[in-house]
Amino acid sequence: MSTNIPCVLMRGGTSRGPFFLADWLPRDPEARDRTLIAALGSPHELQIDGLGGGNSLTSKVAIVSRSTQPDCDVDYLFAQVSVQEARVDTRPNCGNMLAGVGPFAIEQGLVPADPEGQTTTVRVYNVNTRSRIDVQVCTAGGQVHYDGDVRIDGVQGTAAPVLMNFLDAWGAVTGQIFPTGQRIDTIQGLQVSCIDAAQVMVLVRAADLGLRGDETPAELDANTALLARLQAVRLEAGQRMGMGDVTHSVLPKPVIVSPGTSPGSVVSRYFTPHQCHRSHAVTGAIGVAAASVLPGTVATDERHAPTAGLRRVEVQHPAGRIQVEVELSEVDGQFKLVQAALVRTARKILEGTLFVPESAPAH
Repeated sequence: MSTNIPCVLMRGGTSRGPFFLADWLPRDPEARDRTLIAALGSPHELQIDGLGGGNSLTSKVAIVSRSTQPDCDVDYLFAQVSVQEARVDTRPNCGNMLAGVGPFAIEQGLVPADPEGQTTTVRVYNVNTRSRIDVQVCTAGGQVHYDGDVRIDGVQGTAAPVLMNFLDAWGAVTGQIFPTGQRIDTIQGLQVSCIDAAQVMVLVRAADLGLRGDETPAELDANTALLARLQAVRLEAGQRMGMGDVTHSVLPKPVIVSPGTSPGSVVSRYFTPHQCHRSHAVTGAIGVAAASVLPGTVATDERHAPTAGLRRVEVQHPAGRIQVEVELSEVDGQFKLVQAALVRTARKILEGTLFVPESAPAH
């Protein structure tokens, strides 16, 4: 016997996974996590018995509900399901999957589409990081449109744009944008920047690791000594950032940074955390872009002096680039993050009934 659960499989940005209304899943977190593990087919390197794709980028879940926040439309809980372990982590956020939340919420009737305009803005409250994001969806004629002419690196073809404006994701997990109180710390003999800006990360210069910075994910994943060193840095950074033992958490994410090909650009290799991302996390791109425009970090772009107002940063990753618009304010010579925005795309792949084994009851 199996339990039947409604499910919508969607691509959001460069990630993919099932989307659920919260009412479709068990209310008890432990029962919910068992259901998600079974749904994705973990623990198994290929996730052959579920919806997962054998990679952290395709082992993700979005859970959506009407918002409990007075100024938001929907709540979005992101869940990262481990591929090779029976484990679910709801501490991080995922900006790529977020791209599908607006379209999903409109099509499920949680938010009405604007019947007259070309777009509908859905204000999303990310439960993981307690932050708000405005997600603008193409809804000409009062319906969600997935087809369009926007291309994002890491995804074949084109689709309709989804504009995401992160309003207050600074220090959302740890309480401070620089949780250690320093913009540069020395950990395991390396200068690093521990930052909580849309994503919790520990940034390391490529040159300090003896790298060029533009290595492929396959090259980096094959470097076992590098992976071990990044893990040691990550574990100590987690302690210093007040997160405790992060051995079984995906946060903080290690990121290797180096100067980009021109002023206003930065090369980034983002780890998830034990493998190099084949492209780049959206939230990670925002954090890297923020670190590059703020003074005094290992990623600071010394070719471009910090200024108040909008700054466009090009984050160069293994599959291409992500353009991030970062807005800074300045008070008494101190620069502060105001908001950050970027464009992604999304696509509904299928909608139907998910059959969950009886060993992972849905209710």
